[in-house]
Amino acid sequence: MSKESKRREALIYHAKPNPGKIKVVPTKRYATQRDLSLAYSPGVAEPCLEIEKDKANAYKYTAKGNLVAVISNGTAVLGLGNIGPEASKPVMEGKGLLFKIFADIDVFDIEVDTENVEEFIQTVKNIAPTFGGINLEDIKAPEAFEIERRLKEELDIPVMHDDQHGTAIISAAALLNALEIIEKNIEDVTIVISGAGAAAISCTRLYQSFGAKRDNIVMLDSKGVIRKDRDNLTSQKAEYATSRDITTLEDAMENADVFIGLSTSDIVTPEMLKTMAKDPIVFAMANPDPEIAYQLAVDTRDDIIMATGRSDHPNQVNNVLGFPFIFRGALDVRATAINEEMKKAAVIALADLAKEPVPEQVNVAYGETRLTFGRDYIIPKPFDPRLIGVVPPAVAKAAMDSGVATEPIEDWDKYEQHLLQRLGNDNKLVRLLHSRAKLNPKRVVFAEADQLTVLKAAQIVHEEGIAIPILLGRRDKIEKLKEEIEFDADVEIIDPKSDEQEETKNAYADIYWGQSKRRGITQLTARKLLRERNYYAAMMVNEGDADALISGFSRNYPTVVKPMLELIGLDKGATRIATTNVLMTQRGSLFLSDTSINIDPTSKDLAKIAQMTATTVKMFGLEPVMAMISYSNFGSSNNEKASKVRQAVSYLHRFYPSLIVDGEFQTDFALNNEMRQDIFPFSKLAGRKVNTLIFPNLDAANITYKLLKELNKAENIGPIMMGLKKPAHILQLDASVDEIVNMAAIAVIDAQKKQKRV
Repeated sequence: MSKESKRREALIYHAKPNPGKIKVVPTKRYATQRDLSLAYSPGVAEPCLEIEKDKANAYKYTAKGNLVAVISNGTAVLGLGNIGPEASKPVMEGKGLLFKIFADIDVFDIEVDTENVEEFIQTVKNIAPTFGGINLEDIKAPEAFEIERRLKEELDIPVMHDDQHGTAIISAAALLNALEIIEKNIEDVTIVISGAGAAAISCTRLYQSFGAKRDNIVMLDSKGVIRKDRDNLTSQKAEYATSRDITTLEDAMENADVFIGLSTSDIVTPEMLKTMAKDPIVFAMANPDPEIAYQLAVDTRDDIIMATGRSDHPNQVNNVLGFPFIFRGALDVRATAINEEMKKAAVIALADLAKEPVPEQVNVAYGETRLTFGRDYIIPKPFDPRLIGVVPPAVAKAAMDSGVATEPIEDWDKYEQHLLQRLGNDNKLVRLLHSRAKLNPKRVVFAEADQLTVLKAAQIVHEEGIAIPILLGRRDKIEKLKEEIEFDADVEIIDPKSDEQEETKNAYADIYWGQSKRRGITQLTARKLLRERNYYAAMMVNEGDADALISGFSRNYPTVVKPMLELIGLDKGATRIATTNVLMTQRGSLFLSDTSINIDPTSKDLAKIAQMTATTVKMFGLEPVMAMISYSNFGSSNNEKASKVRQAVSYLHRFYPSLIVDGEFQTDFALNNEMRQDIFPFSKLAGRKVNTLIFPNLDAANITYKLLKELNKAENIGPIMMGLKKPAHILQLDASVDEIVNMAAIAVIDAQKKQKRV
């Protein structure tokens, strides 16, 4: 994609369908006049009077306790510099989005039109009663230091400048673990800090709090080593001025144990790395391009421990590991500050979490057999679902121990469960899918590439590195559409009806005929069918000329399924095919089967569908907790429609006792943990959160998934085909670009999985 095309896409993303990335939604009923009279006049007067008596009641009757202000004056935005408050708003909205999806914290972004320190401080103080916490963002140094210091002193709610402390907290956790791996003490190592801005100063101070010695630290700015004989140093730079007789980064790197890069790209050379001490630790965190490229660094020193800010290499130092969870813990105990004890607690929690066994969901996302603590895994991954259950409690405990918590937590188990329930509809599963697909992209045939929506999806999967697209359809039409959407990459285009494909098409047809001639298929029929793109695509996958295929955008489902069954056939051990859809709901990811194939399955069919679905759920790195759905509960009806579900459950319990499955359940009992626990405490699902529903027939499954999708605007992945020998996935008619991209990621992961079995 050209630079101009990327620019346009970013602008469209922010502008459509509604401008911006966040919005305010009601949390109370508002349908009736009674509701409105409670929400506003006259009912609203009662909480107002209670808050007047005691300001702390604002936490009880308003959203204050879960509301953070992301505040900036736009003087140091990302890599853009001083672009002003209005121009910084998209970044602040983006920060608000991260707060919400990682820790379920609501945000108002506030852009302040002043560069005067006193005016900024007074503005924040004047609006502080609205908020439970203040996240300062993108404010230039040295003003950022004074602003944060004053606000922390003068406000009684948590205040943190994430640009300073976020990187400090994450990199400190990584540094402690890296030093443990190479068996060096933080008190003894020499540390080079490239950069002297807010983040660099905060990092250095935090390292010192863990034992790093000031005499062992050398800091550099754009003019070179910060020395005591330099003039006009800020107080922060003077704090780290050295008396050593060195002036350049090259001098500083000699025999250094640790390099911390918070400056600019490509300033560290291989020669510099070679002069560092044994087992050097290099955190090159300049974004988007580090101080030295990851591959160059690891090729230069095989004893290096390397971290960057990038997601495409091990050991990503990413602030999202910190700020959402630190504020979560602070808000949950109504802390009056975020102090050093709380920040250090977050460091230790992150460092310790990296040493724990990694959930399969994380291994799956990163394409690892088993991530284990070591040189390539010194800090948790941003996708790790345990973060919200580990970091906030550590921060909350530190707030309590240090005396800044006003609402201490008593039941820690209950609190952890509450935190885990906050994950909700955060679309982490989609990010996991894309990440895993990118690790080993496969060749995916897009059988309807002359449809604009399909071609746009193919463009995205190519540019994002999710898959290697092969485009089927009329070449002239595809090339015209490619030009229209600026898809200028050189990707393979195949028109099965063209003369240039005649030889390949006939070869495919003869193979098909050889397999089917005793089932009524003549050679002529086979050659005619192979002109049809779904037959051609299926043969490409069969013969290893592609790894997976996507079709069904413009044709009805049965028409597309037919060639897949005829040419690809059932997988080993499969007795039928089925499909499952995944919906990203408010309660988390929910799998629904069978949504597309089996009209009225038997009890044995239902059992098989449940088995296949369990395998698919595990492919996503999740533990399947399955409810078999009916209109009855545990024998409350003897009708054959209900009894077949009971028989399926009985079969699974007898022959597959390790599966977490039970039923028959009505849907509300399946999804409501408390109802199920209260009425059916004997169930295998007692105390578990159901993430998979197996329906008794196609009517129920298809209607339910489409109803949920449309009413809740839930993101959908599917239908995911189960039971075929090769990866072939069929879209719903008129699927969206995003749905096709997600299905392409599924097709890649399916191909990765099937390839491992060979």
